Amino acid sequence: MDDSLLALLRKVDTPTVCNAIEVAQGKRGFDRFTRGTMLCSDPGAPAIVGRAVTAKIAALAPSTEAPEVIRARRMDYYRCMAEAPKPSVAVVEDVDFPDCIGAYWGEINTAVHKGFGMSGALTNGVMRDLGDLPDGFPVVAGSIGPSHGFVHVRELGTPVTIFGLTVAEGELIHADRHGALVIPEDIAPVLGEAIHRLLDTERLVLEPARKQGFDFAAFEAAWSAFEKART
Repeated sequence: MDDSLLALLRKVDTPTVCNAIEVAQGKRGFDRFTRGTMLCSDPGAPAIVGRAVTAKIAALAPSTEAPEVIRARRMDYYRCMAEAPKPSVAVVEDVDFPDCIGAYWGEINTAVHKGFGMSGALTNGVMRDLGDLPDGFPVVAGSIGPSHGFVHVRELGTPVTIFGLTVAEGELIHADRHGALVIPEDIAPVLGEAIHRLLDTERLVLEPARKQGFDFAAFEAAWSAFEKART
């Protein structure tokens, strides 16, 4: 992913990328996106963009593994997050879902991941310390809660599922306050062009609609131009 595409993807929202993928594919039906309502720690922040670094956690009950095993896996987790090629996104499934209680994403953990140079986090789990999370590291999460519970890392680098979206290690993520999606690898080289084409087409309706005196006749003309541009 070149710098110009990365900058563009950070500037546009996830619905725009979702639509642009369909423009690039020439059809509707793209379905690699999250379902349901997610929460964003910083709704006004630029989109989270990067390659997925995946893991699974749990927090409802203490781990039954030996403490040294848990600690070694925790260190392996942080090593993976630190050393993954950038830009990268922490994509962490809480296996307790939908009964998640462990707020893994708090002030300290987000600061650590940001310090590693990561772009943000995507999880079906819990976040906390709102107002104290670092700028420049948005978290898109399933819920907000006060406790870390018995949070511990279960798996590293395996496929994870976040709100109906299954993500494999290394897949390209785009996420914001609307949720998240996986950008197909074959679409990435033409995605920038598709985004620009989509935005140009949308302006055919948006610009007239925002002008004073907009009425049905103006809408009909704008919509006709819009439909022609989409074919």
